[in-house]
Amino acid sequence: MTEEFQEPVQEPASASLEGRVAIVTGAGSRSDGIGNGRAASILMARAGARIVLIDAVREAALKTQEMIAADGGEAIVIDCDVTDEKSCKAAIDETLKTFGRVDILVNNVGIGGPKGNATDLDLGEWEHAMRVNLTSMVLMARYAIPAMAAQGKGAIINVSSVAGMIGGHPHLMYPTSKGAVINMTRAMAAHHGQSGVRVNCVCPGMVHTPMVSTSGMTPELRAERRARSFLGTEGNGWDVGHAIRFLASDEARWITGAILPVDAGSSAGRHSYSDRKGLSETRA
Repeated sequence: MTEEFQEPVQEPASASLEGRVAIVTGAGSRSDGIGNGRAASILMARAGARIVLIDAVREAALKTQEMIAADGGEAIVIDCDVTDEKSCKAAIDETLKTFGRVDILVNNVGIGGPKGNATDLDLGEWEHAMRVNLTSMVLMARYAIPAMAAQGKGAIINVSSVAGMIGGHPHLMYPTSKGAVINMTRAMAAHHGQSGVRVNCVCPGMVHTPMVSTSGMTPELRAERRARSFLGTEGNGWDVGHAIRFLASDEARWITGAILPVDAGSSAGRHSYSDRKGLSETRA
C-alpha cells in the first residue's frame, strides 16, 4: 500500500445540525401549507439546529415558529427587510446577540416580478424585483459570512429556480434574476471557500407549494406539470427542504459551488419553458 493511502479513513459525516444556528429568509408560507422555506426550517430544526425565521409577513414566520415548537425545536422570529442593508445587518447582529453564532444561511426570498420582455416591462418593477431576488442574498451574505469565517465554517444555500437554468420563459425578469443567483453562488463559493464557507444553490422545479396554489393553478395545469417530468410525479416544499437540509449538513462537507435541481428531471429534458403550453405562467 502506498503512503498516501495509509491515512485512517474518515468516519461518515453526520446529518445532525445539533448546536448550529440557521437563518432562513422567506421562512413562512402564504397559508398553513408547506412552502420551501417553511419545510427547510422545520427539517433543520428536527436535525437539531436553532432557527432564525425571517419573512415579509410576520404572521407567516410565527406560524412556522409554532410548527417548530410543536416538534420540540427552537426558533425565533426576527423582523427584517432583506432589501435594506441596515435591516440585514441588524438581523445578523440580533442573531449573534441571541445565539452567539451563525452557521447556516438559507437565502430563500423570491418574487415573480414584472411580466414582459425588454421592450415592454416596467423598469421600476424590474429594479425592485432584482433587489428582492438577487441583492437581498448579497446583503444577508455580506454580514453572515464574517461570522461564519470567524468560526472557520459555514454553509450558505441560495434558492434559485430551474427557470434560471433553461430558456424559453415568457418573461424576462424572473429567469434573469434566477440565472444570476446561480452564477453568484459559484462566485461566492470561490471567494469564501478558503474561509471554510460553503456556498451552494438549490433550483426547485415546478413543485406544488402554497404560493403556486394561489397563483392561478388549475387541476388540468397541475396534471400537465406532473406529466412533464421524468418521474411523472409532483414535488412539494418538503422535497426542496430536504435538499437544503442536506447541503447545510456535514454530509455535504465536500460540496460547494454546486447547482442542485430539485425538479424530477425536468431541467434535463428537451422541453424549454415555452414548450410547456403555459406552464411557465405559474412560477416554478
